[in-house]
Amino acid sequence: MIIGAGQSGKSTLANWLNRTDRPLRKTQDAIYGNRTIDIPGAYLENTWMYKYIIALSQGASHVLILVDQSRPVEVYSPGFACIFTCPVTGVITKCDEHPENYNLCIRQLRRCGVQEVILPISLRTGAGLAALEERLAATHAG
Repeated sequence: MIIGAGQSGKSTLANWLNRTDRPLRKTQDAIYGNRTIDIPGAYLENTWMYKYIIALSQGASHVLILVDQSRPVEVYSPGFACIFTCPVTGVITKCDEHPENYNLCIRQLRRCGVQEVILPISLRTGAGLAALEERLAATHAG
């Protein structure tokens, strides 16, 4: 499951993980791929929608919580990541842009409850993608 604010790179990451090239467009529906559940950013904007995120997460083996380093808007409630029963990984997208925002992204992910792994990635340069694949494979196997 991929969760993040609008324009944080969710659908681009889903396309990469699914090895597809689905057109990128804003949607109000969760999109199921071969390996992903792409959650619309709008689901984070209202805490009453969290129940849908929780319900959809029941079909997930892993949750990726994204923060966009180029535009690190605060969208997660404190402790948000703690609602999931499967492994959670924090992902800092667009890590090749605005490096001065890196520590802010780390703080946001920690505040929302990401306790374990935080991986910086760039889908444009490919940075961090191998580490993300390894993390997903390791938690899926274990």
